[in-house]
Amino acid sequence: MPTQALEIADLKRLAKRRVPRMFYDYADSGSWTQSTYRRNETAFQDILFRQRVAVDMTNRSLATQMIGEDITMPVALAPTGLTGMQHPDGEILAAQAAEEFGVPFTLSTMSICSLEAVAEKTTRPFWFQLYVMRDKEFVSRLIQRAKDAGCSALVLTLDLQILGQRHNDLRNGLAAPPKVNLSTIMQLATRPGWCFRMLGTQHRGFGNIVGHVSGVDDLSSLGAWTAGQFDPRLAWSDVEDIRRQWGGKLILKGIMDPEDAKMAAKTGADAIIVSNHGGRQLDSAESSIEALPAVVDAVGSDIEVHFDGGIRSGQDILKARCLGAQSTYIGRPFLYGLGAMGKPGVTRTLEILQNELDITMALCGERDINDTGLHNLVSRTVPAT
Repeated sequence: MPTQALEIADLKRLAKRRVPRMFYDYADSGSWTQSTYRRNETAFQDILFRQRVAVDMTNRSLATQMIGEDITMPVALAPTGLTGMQHPDGEILAAQAAEEFGVPFTLSTMSICSLEAVAEKTTRPFWFQLYVMRDKEFVSRLIQRAKDAGCSALVLTLDLQILGQRHNDLRNGLAAPPKVNLSTIMQLATRPGWCFRMLGTQHRGFGNIVGHVSGVDDLSSLGAWTAGQFDPRLAWSDVEDIRRQWGGKLILKGIMDPEDAKMAAKTGADAIIVSNHGGRQLDSAESSIEALPAVVDAVGSDIEVHFDGGIRSGQDILKARCLGAQSTYIGRPFLYGLGAMGKPGVTRTLEILQNELDITMALCGERDINDTGLHNLVSRTVPAT
């Protein structure tokens, strides 16, 4: 393991050198001007810890729970599309690393490796993220496939009824597998290691979709199908229908407004995720960490609150915990690790975050992550609600 991988930024730099630009940019950019994408990170800087001294810092524990599942620290791997294009078999490798580390892995509907492929290569249940699409028969079959794969939770994304415009993806001609043209050939030619590794896998398309939708058997037919599939008619009644079909633990992703949080709590879901889709949907919106306190205040103990957006360190994880999140999700950090070094890179990402979280918690005078809260922050820096 390279000694220089001491922080997430080190893995990010290495991934940028090893992953073709179209796929690196897909992971590391937002919509329109990318102001929300940037704000997700920078807003953490305005939150300050209270440093405590002369307290017993021995026997520290980061262990907690998410929706009743025991986890080694308050982190889950977020659902991210095209993970298998950051590194061959990326979803499988990330799921294995998460399983070995003792944190949840969430597979995206838009993954490269299918539900069945990930289930075959893992030994513990993972979570599955679902998009609501116009093809309701496909959605029902996808839910059943998640059940058959042994998934222990369904993460329903609510903030992708229409796609936010992502300029980098349009400029780069993003596709999986890549379209053959001068631009992509030049991108791939500068990443021979990625190309060589990609030859060793059969997973190069959207495994949850191709072959599972009538008439979608190749890249061209897939593009035509997905272009019109995100459902702008999504309503709370659809959430109720999906909850009944699923019948298991349900998490609602994409909640940023207190009123929406209250509506989500009434659905019978087990948790909500405060998230703005990594700044990839509505630009010029507030950051996830700015939205978190008001959402927590709105729902109280009615539903478990999780957090996603802008986490780049263990300190960010602790700040979200102190502001009321039961646990957090990481997307880009583990993608950086995956693109940089494959499965060992995902493990290194988790090690970095665990170390930073543990040391920060100790310097705040706490020994148990479950005892942390607003009292560990300097109140004047907490985002306004």
